[in-house]
Amino acid sequence: MTRASGTRRVVIARYARNRRIPDAVHQWAFCAMRGSPGARAYYNTLRQRGTSHQAALRQLSNRLVGILHGCLKTGADYDEHTAWGHLQPTT
Repeated sequence: MTRASGTRRVVIARYARNRRIPDAVHQWAFCAMRGSPGARAYYNTLRQRGTSHQAALRQLSNRLVGILHGCLKTGADYDEHTAWGHLQPTT
């Protein structure tokens, strides 16, 4: 795609893609944040570091996709403690 303004001319790449999967993963992250204590702890950790709400949701969704990939790769069922155990305090 070429953008020209006066004497400047810039050629940039255009990303045409289907937004359905990213939108679904974003919604999944929002629902997981509200329903999973581990996902909520991960989100809260990101927010305490100063990450914005949208950026924290993006990072949570990336984490969830990674967890899903691990479950599919190994054939294991999702386990809250395995996925988020490192974030929850041990008592």
